[in-house]
Amino acid sequence: MIEARQLTKRYGETTAVDGLEFTVRPGSVTGFLGPNGAGKSTTMRMIIGLDAPTSGSVTVNGKRYREHTAPLQEVGALLEAKSIHPGRSAYNHLLAQAQTHGIPRRRVDEVIELTGLQSVAKKRAGQFSLGMGQRLGIAAALLGDPATVMLDEPVNGLDPEGVLWIRNLLIGLAAEGRTVFVSSHLMSEMALVADRLIIVGRGRLLADTSVEDLVRQAGGDAVRVATADPAGLRDALAAPGVEVVGQAGSEELEVTGLSARAIGTTAAEHGIALYELTTIQVSLEAAFMDLTRDDVVYHGTTELAERAA
Repeated sequence: MIEARQLTKRYGETTAVDGLEFTVRPGSVTGFLGPNGAGKSTTMRMIIGLDAPTSGSVTVNGKRYREHTAPLQEVGALLEAKSIHPGRSAYNHLLAQAQTHGIPRRRVDEVIELTGLQSVAKKRAGQFSLGMGQRLGIAAALLGDPATVMLDEPVNGLDPEGVLWIRNLLIGLAAEGRTVFVSSHLMSEMALVADRLIIVGRGRLLADTSVEDLVRQAGGDAVRVATADPAGLRDALAAPGVEVVGQAGSEELEVTGLSARAIGTTAAEHGIALYELTTIQVSLEAAFMDLTRDDVVYHGTTELAERAA
């Protein structure tokens, strides 16, 4: 379990992390989301002692990282996939870590097989692609068979098979009762694997919630309805908290505030025929963008695209 209490980090006049409080519990995948510059990497560095908090605290399994006698067996972390000696083979990189932490050699073979590195285990890590470097970084994170796994952008550089592999790996680790904390900008992946979400912006906590609750707060589900009598259906559905939108002359309506089942039941009660009844779910990406739009530090521009058009 990871616990942050009023966690704060300042660099001069810049506050990178501002009083963060959250708990990452075992048995689930917790996604760590936020725009670039939100303080995610700084927070992760403080969790494993690479940066010292200006104030506040963060613990892993009840202790600060440096207080653990066998830290690799408590928390395995991937923060930078290429932070390895380029002239050392993948096998020797893992073996060196194992030998300095009292981890048996057989565990090196196990994580190499787990991450699919068998065919390149004796090659120099400096020759690895970004995707293979990611696999090696994940192998190092799992080397101590840790109770807590923390990965920063683990799918970067992975091909579709690799993305599926890491997705199943994360779900499997959580199912074993481990604490899994994952930072990612890929909302589609977070929607598939995360049970909880911790969302930050400009170093502050914006939300500690589930995917379902975040989507619901962003507008929930809308329902697309096609009917021969849109005016009649609009009148039948009229109620507090229900919004019905449609264009004049169109058979299609978009309804929020009612489920597809409720709409279908109401239409049947009023003898209104329906041609289509489709739930349109707000995406995690849309909900995330809505939540963080005032906390984006680095804004791009569409000027070139507009000129090209």
